[in-house]
Amino acid sequence: MLKQWGYTALGATLIVGLAACSSSGNDGAASSAPSASNSGTASASASGQAASGAKTKIAYWTPDRHDAVFMQAKIDEFNKTNTDNIEVEMTVMADNYPDAVDIAFASKQAPDVLQINNLDTYVKKGYITPLNAYMDDATKKRFESILIENKNMIDGQIYSFPNIGQTWRLIYNKDLFAKAGIAEPPKTLAELVEDAKKITAAGKADGAYGFASNFKSSSGFWRPSITVSTASGTTGAEGYNFQSGQFDFSSVKDIALALRQMKEDGSMLPGVESLDMDPLRAQFAQGKIGMYINHSGEPGVYKDQFPTTVNWAAALPPTADGQIHGAINVVGGSYIGISNDSPNKEKAWKFLQYVYSLDLQKEYYESGYGVSLIPDVIEAASTPSLPGIEGFLPTKYDALYPATPLSATEADLEGTKYGDVLTKYVIVGGDLDKTIADLNTRYNAALAKARADGTTKIEADPSFDASKLQGTLAQ
Repeated sequence: MLKQWGYTALGATLIVGLAACSSSGNDGAASSAPSASNSGTASASASGQAASGAKTKIAYWTPDRHDAVFMQAKIDEFNKTNTDNIEVEMTVMADNYPDAVDIAFASKQAPDVLQINNLDTYVKKGYITPLNAYMDDATKKRFESILIENKNMIDGQIYSFPNIGQTWRLIYNKDLFAKAGIAEPPKTLAELVEDAKKITAAGKADGAYGFASNFKSSSGFWRPSITVSTASGTTGAEGYNFQSGQFDFSSVKDIALALRQMKEDGSMLPGVESLDMDPLRAQFAQGKIGMYINHSGEPGVYKDQFPTTVNWAAALPPTADGQIHGAINVVGGSYIGISNDSPNKEKAWKFLQYVYSLDLQKEYYESGYGVSLIPDVIEAASTPSLPGIEGFLPTKYDALYPATPLSATEADLEGTKYGDVLTKYVIVGGDLDKTIADLNTRYNAALAKARADGTTKIEADPSFDASKLQGTLAQ
């Protein structure tokens, strides 16, 4: 069964809804975990349920909508074929996912399985349980070469395995480009701004505009900034400088200026300040948006969620000078984990084994929903054939970065987060240099606290050079 929550499903409204998603049945105490030798067995209470035909319901939460149709079909298959009387219910959240997770755990109505978007924060809050005790030798060997500290594990405790990484691109409407007389996608930010203006001039009468991002949330700034800044620079990601071990948001200044200029020019879709991701995709599918920046889940979106006849493609992102100096950050590394509060950890583990299975992950990759990071999947899979995926296949400029201390820092941050602050700048303007200086001061003060209390152990790495990451992921 599939549920979807809108952005406003918070507070008391959300808590009421969560009751329908909470787990039932019990195959072991919430604080217990099986040894590796019995990780495939069920407890006595679970065996009793199986004998009586009762179902153990596993609630699974994810913020991913681009693969919802595929995953729901696989979950339906699991529910029909598993021999452990497990019934999984998937709930697809909107951009309020982090808040929903916090509310669920605070109200003791957390799901059994959930996608992990901030490992160190989830571990500090006690939301997720280590998987080490559930893993047999084959599982350990399968993932050992791709586990990353602070993305999959902390101090040897493994909380989530990698599955896929998302490559990030400029997505553009080739028909609108042709109508505006533009021969190729922009390579510089100046060209991005100019092309957005040309597309708007040529298409405004038909309701088409040059650029959009989902500025309803901070993700609207984060998506283009994480893409452009890591391609442009060699020192960091998410505003964090690996070399100095400090935050320096001047790394996103160029893209902030470009986004603001497009807003001032009237080159952005009207109402962009209240635009969410799926409505943006719907507008793009209707031919109303010339360009936006997002990840390799988009081919699946335009196949299943918003089928389109638009002639579209994806290109490497523009940079300040048209050159890629660093590497485009492939967002990924962790995926799903088991709730510490789940009374059904062994059954939840069985579901994790199914999701991470070679057959499912191979089909997921071949269907174009993401670039696999799992060695045996890469070896066994064919090149994805989904229309549009060719522009997202890894190049020498795509790479997995080390973890940043962003989530740990924001847990101790005083004041507004950088994504919200810079989104406001894009929409209404202001003194960008002053804004960046304030962000640097507040974030580095919070980072010092996070390091002092042990929330993060990430320290400066003076040898870091993103240009050396080039070529590490190309397949």
